[in-house]
Amino acid sequence: MTHPLILIAEQQPKLRHDLHAFLERSGFRALPASCASDIWDAIAAEPVDALVLDAGLREADGTDLCGGIRARSDVPIILVGANSTEVDRVVGLELGADDFIAKPYSTREVAARLRAVLRRGKSARILRQRRQAEAHFDGWIVNCARREVLDPDGAPVDLTAAEFSLLSLFLDNARSVIARARLLELNGTRETGSSHRSIDVLVSRLRRKLDHPSRAASIVTVRGVGYMLSAVVDRR
Repeated sequence: MTHPLILIAEQQPKLRHDLHAFLERSGFRALPASCASDIWDAIAAEPVDALVLDAGLREADGTDLCGGIRARSDVPIILVGANSTEVDRVVGLELGADDFIAKPYSTREVAARLRAVLRRGKSARILRQRRQAEAHFDGWIVNCARREVLDPDGAPVDLTAAEFSLLSLFLDNARSVIARARLLELNGTRETGSSHRSIDVLVSRLRRKLDHPSRAASIVTVRGVGYMLSAVVDRR
């Protein structure tokens, strides 16, 4: 198993050395960088799994550099900065950083944050791969990239954007019960007094469209909890 390669772009030699040594002891491979050109050379030379980026690099302001890296690469970035205000943190995140740590930081915390962003990155890649593939269930075919749905007879079925989004959530969580509150969260809907009723109505609409003479829709109501797609989903 190849250990993740972490690029450490830290302007302070002692911090760079200490973090490098700790990460190497903690199951990572670490590569030091002291300036912007080191970062570009490293990224061009081999795939980097994550970058710890000091916002105070001398050759280029770290936050500007963060935006430049994000424009050319999807490598996860943890931005670190001294005496950082809330505005600094917000700007860093808006420029593409995945996380922000204030200096002085502990090497243990950096390692933990790195594991977290790598887990999130892996989950996002898996989800992208799933959604690039066709999903087959109970004779239905769903092409997520083209947002097309074909019934078991091969006839297209029109879904609204909200219905297709809900179907995608069920496909990603097939055979697992999803609580109403979780459905609202996954669907990006703010929870209000009437929101649970609105998700019930949306599920009912989707269920009606997935009904077919050969088989009833596979969306099951789990009383008092939420809903579940009971079908086996095959990605191709």
